[in-house]
Amino acid sequence: MAEGLTLDGIRIRREGATLVEIDRHVAPGEVLTVMGPSGAGKSTLLAYLTGTLSRGFEGEGRILLNGEDVTDAPAHARRIGILFQDDLLFPHLSVGENAAFGLAPGGRASDRRATVAEALADVGLAGFEARDPDTLSGGQKARVALIRMLLSEPRALLLDEAFSGLDAALRAQMRTLVFERARTRALPVLMVTHDAEDARAAGGPVFELGGGA
Repeated sequence: MAEGLTLDGIRIRREGATLVEIDRHVAPGEVLTVMGPSGAGKSTLLAYLTGTLSRGFEGEGRILLNGEDVTDAPAHARRIGILFQDDLLFPHLSVGENAAFGLAPGGRASDRRATVAEALADVGLAGFEARDPDTLSGGQKARVALIRMLLSEPRALLLDEAFSGLDAALRAQMRTLVFERARTRALPVLMVTHDAEDARAAGGPVFELGGGA
């Protein structure tokens, strides 16, 4: 059984035209960078992997996670985490409540609070549980989004232009943080980006998507 994320003969079409064609394996802790011009199909590929492909698109090929075929599994059952350019925090929830949203239901409230507190402290946000997300900086919001995703215990991580909204210094810090956490947890990572510096920082293979709609 191959550990990691396997994209086995994936092809995505719209109106008979092939937009995306990829056949790759991403090992645990490895980052596969997918690059290409706007409209090349990068977001469409991520939608196929997360089970959210829009109507009008047709996809084929298997998605394997640690050898398990999740191609036809519902989105919530795939355990594929994704980080976007926007943090997408819930404004009506505190920082701690946002982070806890990633935890599986159940368990003792005290244990859940302790897990959240430890996770926030791990990214330099100790004591932030009661904070309003609106009071956080962009980098702090990005770290909360990362923690929320990691607490959901994903088996793979997708990055959808996840660093593009940050300034250069913060971008470098977040890249380091995300890639280190992925390696520590042996998570295969597929990163979509326009930025060659992101690819260099990832240190893994690069897959170029061609033009298209």
